[in-house]
Amino acid sequence: MRIRKKEKSKQFFKEHRGRYGYRRITAELENRKIHCNHKVVSRLMKELGLVCRVRMKKYRSYKGEMGQIAPNL
Repeated sequence: MRIRKKEKSKQFFKEHRGRYGYRRITAELENRKIHCNHKVVSRLMKELGLVCRVRMKKYRSYKGEMGQIAPNL
């Protein structure tokens, strides 16, 4: 049974180009009726050397018109 979980988690990881972490893989296994704890999936991913690649978010510093302009006394 553990070998099946290993193969499936590796398959899901490759299908989604390394974007799935242990949470999403656990959810995918649950959808396919393979019940597995998230800790087991995390451990299997470490054994297989599967690390989720996180997409970088674009930096945005502009906040627009903030607050009120004080009157010139």
